[in-house]
Amino acid sequence: MPSDLETYAAARRAEIDEALRDVFPKVSGPAAEIIRAMEYSVFAGGKRLRPILCIAAAEASGGTSAGVMPVACALELIHTYSLIHDDLPLMDNDDLRRGKPTSHKVFGEALALLAGDGLLTEAFRLMASCRPEGVVTAPLLLRVVALVAEAAGWAGMVGGQAVDMRWQGTETDLDTVQFIHRHKTAALIKVSAVSGTMLGGAAGPQVEAVSLYGEKVGLAFQISDDILDLESDSETLGKRVGSDVKLGKATYPAVAGVQRSKHIQSKLIDEALAALETFDHRADPLRAIARYVIERKK
Repeated sequence: MPSDLETYAAARRAEIDEALRDVFPKVSGPAAEIIRAMEYSVFAGGKRLRPILCIAAAEASGGTSAGVMPVACALELIHTYSLIHDDLPLMDNDDLRRGKPTSHKVFGEALALLAGDGLLTEAFRLMASCRPEGVVTAPLLLRVVALVAEAAGWAGMVGGQAVDMRWQGTETDLDTVQFIHRHKTAALIKVSAVSGTMLGGAAGPQVEAVSLYGEKVGLAFQISDDILDLESDSETLGKRVGSDVKLGKATYPAVAGVQRSKHIQSKLIDEALAALETFDHRADPLRAIARYVIERKK
């Protein structure tokens, strides 16, 4: 990660982590174990890419990190829930995530499932608890919540995961892979940027531009995951490598080859950067994130 982006991301991660810690009550009483399970996965590490994208998009549109923080945190909770469920034995059956044992390895399958459910539900409670002020009106916030729900549900992440499971171990084509990745991964990344720019005060063409940026970056991000699963190692990634091939996953390298996948990825990033041409220097973190997607090692 370039030093300027690392400085920006580190500062935003610190803000996000502080806000996330305020989400959870003190661990005590009969519900202590489920709270511990939820916290375990949230604070197991991670890039905080989605909330950082939300904040960066808000700042590019004239907003502030404080103005979008509840939604940014909610996006991280949704992402974390999806990882917990993806790792379960009935899904990808992974025992390592971010260099640590997965939730079901620590707390058991039932509590891991409930921890994911709890995080997803808490995400919407968090967004619904926002106090509209400034440019963020109640109707605007409601629209953002609806977009996040769409991106997380059957029309987005859940739908993509279902198709991914359907085609696992089966020969497929590039159109199907693109459908899976556009829904399973890119939908939440896209809405992270879109929600930030909307809550930051942008409208019309600017929102459309950021929407295009988010979709291109989301697809490129998943291609990186596909390639790293082939070319990296478990110590660097913090999770098992080679699992896509072992499970017969529908990936870009599986249907297009590694080199063509890298070419597609490079084109996606060029298109993402082009979408931001009308934005000024305040969108530089968004531009840096797009470039980082190709360069990242984990």
